[in-house]
Amino acid sequence: MLMLCDHAVVADGKLYINGGGWDQLPANGPPTALALLVHVPWDEMNTTRSLVLQLVDEDGGAVVQPGTDTPILLRADLEVGRPAGIVPGYTVSIPLAFNFSPLRLSPGSGYEWRAECDGEPVGSVRFRTTPE
Repeated sequence: MLMLCDHAVVADGKLYINGGGWDQLPANGPPTALALLVHVPWDEMNTTRSLVLQLVDEDGGAVVQPGTDTPILLRADLEVGRPAGIVPGYTVSIPLAFNFSPLRLSPGSGYEWRAECDGEPVGSVRFRTTPE
């Protein structure tokens, strides 16, 4: 699960989301966040996975901040240990929260956050900026 929100935080193994589920924001709007819930099957625990989150435009091109040529991209390695006594076949949910400073985006345009795990798509969420 991937959700756009105003703010998100993980505490005590829970994902707390404020202002979640929107799909429009001003081009030079407020800080934003991504809330992500990763489900890890029993047989994939104790294995390192590579998570990539990237912001792309309507044409699928990488979005960069003005004055740079660096794409807006997050990379993280995840490894979920198998809890003692867990039953084979059980799935563990891992909550993640990523908060961003205001992004400088083009007005009246479409964007998409794409999530990949080990190079495979695992989710995406689209949004548009309002016209100025």
